[in-house]
Amino acid sequence: MKILVTGCSGFVGFHLCLKLLENYKYKIFGIDNLNDYYELQLKKSRLKILKKNKKFFKFFKLDITNKKKIENNFKINHYNYVVHLAAQAGVRYSLLNPKSYLDNNIIGFFNILDASKKFKIKHLLYASTSSVYGNSKFYPLKENHTTDSPLSFYAASKKCNEIMAYSYSNLYKLKTTGLRFFTVYGPYGRPDMALHKFVNNIVNHKSIDLYNKGNHYRDFTYVDDVTESIIRLLDKGSNKSIPYEIFNIGNGKPSFLKKFLSVIEKKLHLKAKVRNIQFQKGDVYKTHSDTTKLFKRIKYKPNNSIEQGVEKFIRWYKSYY
Repeated sequence: MKILVTGCSGFVGFHLCLKLLENYKYKIFGIDNLNDYYELQLKKSRLKILKKNKKFFKFFKLDITNKKKIENNFKINHYNYVVHLAAQAGVRYSLLNPKSYLDNNIIGFFNILDASKKFKIKHLLYASTSSVYGNSKFYPLKENHTTDSPLSFYAASKKCNEIMAYSYSNLYKLKTTGLRFFTVYGPYGRPDMALHKFVNNIVNHKSIDLYNKGNHYRDFTYVDDVTESIIRLLDKGSNKSIPYEIFNIGNGKPSFLKKFLSVIEKKLHLKAKVRNIQFQKGDVYKTHSDTTKLFKRIKYKPNNSIEQGVEKFIRWYKSYY
């Protein structure tokens, strides 16, 4: 069994590869372009851990925007399953550099989608985001809710992925599954995300920027719950006439950002210096996932609490930095 994970040195990609290598006897192939969107050393550290398993892990430094090289890679390696996690992430960065989202999230996604069709991949799973829901009036968010009003270009690029995947499932019967991630956090997490920034600044006695005074809700989802869900979905592609699926991958228990901060302070035994900042353009006020559909399919419900997850992150942070 050969599984390709794109974005393998990224946060979720790294954890997924690690879990597959630790618990299963699959041959794992990783693709990443090792860009410098955030500190490259962290990506290299993740990759170094994966490369220890030479027997079952093989890495290719490739850019998903290069269609010819991607197709050649698929042709040589005969993948069975593809988990596409490579993307330009971040809502705020999409305000500064929207072209990066066009290149990586739309053109790059097309290259993976088209190669999956061409080389008869059994199941393509790909990362979407809770941001596609925009500012909904109905909670918890269900997969059949309207997603026609993305508030950021990042969210718009991920909505495009879902539509593109649907068309390929319809035209070519390619099994595709979109994974709407809800605020994933944990060890080796991205430095541009709240948990990493908060812990780093508190430990170094710097002030933290708290958008909207921390009065918005997030459905914080621990990374192990995400990877467990992906692995259980691998061989569960849709058997419908149009073999297309979407799943929320969330904890289902939203929390105020300021509550999240208070848990961090408690676990660090330190008080944060807070600089309150107005609500960020492009951000949504609340995310709250309904994971009923996911549970029906894989009989698993994300279950790590914020207290558990934050503690594990802080333990990793202190040992790493």
